[in-house]
Amino acid sequence: MGFTVPYIASVKRNAAVVVSYLFVLLFLYAAVSKLLDFETFEVQLAQSPLLSAYAGVIAWAVPGLEILIAVLLTLPKYRIQALYAAFTLMVMFTAYIYIILNFSDFIPCSCGGVLEKLSWTQHLIFNVVFIILAGVAVFFTAQRNNKKTLLLLATLAIFGIATVTLLFAFSEKKMHRNNAFQRRYPHHPANEVARLDIGYNSYYIAGITKDSVYLGNTTAPLHVLSIDRELQDSIHRNIKIPNTKLPFKSLTVVIGDSLFYLMDGSVPLILKGTTSSLTGTKPFQLDQKFLRAAPMGKDDFVVRGFDPVTTANVLGKERVGDSMISTHYPKLVTAYDDPFFDTDGLLLYNQQLKKVIYVYFYRNEFVVANNDFSLAYIGKTIDTISRAQLDVRTIASKNERKMGKNPIFVNLLASTYGEYLFIQSDRLGKYESEEIVKSASIIDVYSLTDQNYLFSFYLYHSGLKKLHEFKVEGNDLYALIDNYLILYKLKDDNFNAKGGN
Repeated sequence: MGFTVPYIASVKRNAAVVVSYLFVLLFLYAAVSKLLDFETFEVQLAQSPLLSAYAGVIAWAVPGLEILIAVLLTLPKYRIQALYAAFTLMVMFTAYIYIILNFSDFIPCSCGGVLEKLSWTQHLIFNVVFIILAGVAVFFTAQRNNKKTLLLLATLAIFGIATVTLLFAFSEKKMHRNNAFQRRYPHHPANEVARLDIGYNSYYIAGITKDSVYLGNTTAPLHVLSIDRELQDSIHRNIKIPNTKLPFKSLTVVIGDSLFYLMDGSVPLILKGTTSSLTGTKPFQLDQKFLRAAPMGKDDFVVRGFDPVTTANVLGKERVGDSMISTHYPKLVTAYDDPFFDTDGLLLYNQQLKKVIYVYFYRNEFVVANNDFSLAYIGKTIDTISRAQLDVRTIASKNERKMGKNPIFVNLLASTYGEYLFIQSDRLGKYESEEIVKSASIIDVYSLTDQNYLFSFYLYHSGLKKLHEFKVEGNDLYALIDNYLILYKLKDDNFNAKGGN
């Protein structure tokens, strides 16, 4: 005996009601989670590469819409309209996640609640399931014929996707242009000569010696990949330390021709050993924690520390060995705005000129100090942002300061050798095409001796995406891009290989 038409209609209505109340639970839970931790939610939106410019409005609009749709779903008179609205909102959420995963320069934090436990891919699948449920419920509830219902759903889906896509297209994160400066580009001063697939993007450049390039690994801190300078042969090596129970938390290895160092500023410890054997000796316990460190000589290190009183970054010198000496120089790094974020940057040491260099992330300045930490000069990059454009939020409930709206990075990465300072920037100057940053990284070159900008060049890496790190040694430039280590040769016509005076 088959089912009657009234029975089938009743099943469809009940199914639509069940789906409606699933959305009620989802939207109410999501909205309440956002409102209970509203400060965090607003900061997360401000960090989004799509929504930062509209974070203030969207932070209220999203939970407000979720609550409104949830209420309407409980009212039979407005249920069909509410299901269309739920469908459209889920399409917009899904389009947002898809763009974040596939086209964004970075992936921000999730937006809280139980869904925060899901990965972005799992979240995407979750949303697609609810889009299908909403579409089915609409078909079960709508009074119009199926073709018109399908056309309306398709129109709403296109509207939702188009809206999110336009937000992405006009996002501040994608706007790198600044027509206030113009770069000089000589003819191909850097050319790729070799590349090696190293398999993972967790490697970093630990050091370059006369014969080898050494890569450390953030996920296996005692593992080192040794590669010949022409990227033809590689050997996996392990660092041996006298005590495996040392309280290391975040190890970094730096390798030179004769000595190597294991450093952990959170402990803080520095361990020294010979490069030939990669065997560590006695660890040295420091008095104060540090964020970054670079060896200046056998026993001396320049460190970037943290002042707990002013909350600013400070430069200092650590001496390890028979005598342990720690000295800070708080006047070298200065803040105009938030003491910590405004002074965030890149720490370098130039072995040829014996200079300490600190490059600010968010403004067009770098500090050059002498070996005794007296100020040599404050250099300027060709960009015009002289004050960091920061949006620092205080989350009172957690007693935390976080970056809200994503700041403009003036300087992304840096390296130094001889008389030169190399700075990577994705800020586009006058006449520069936005297409170029999809296949190349822009490197600006400055003279540390003449204190001026020299020229720029493109580091081409067609088919690859992100430059993670680069280091210059003589006329060799080594770059970590995606899972590859790439060797570029710098032309003698443009660079003095020996460097310095």
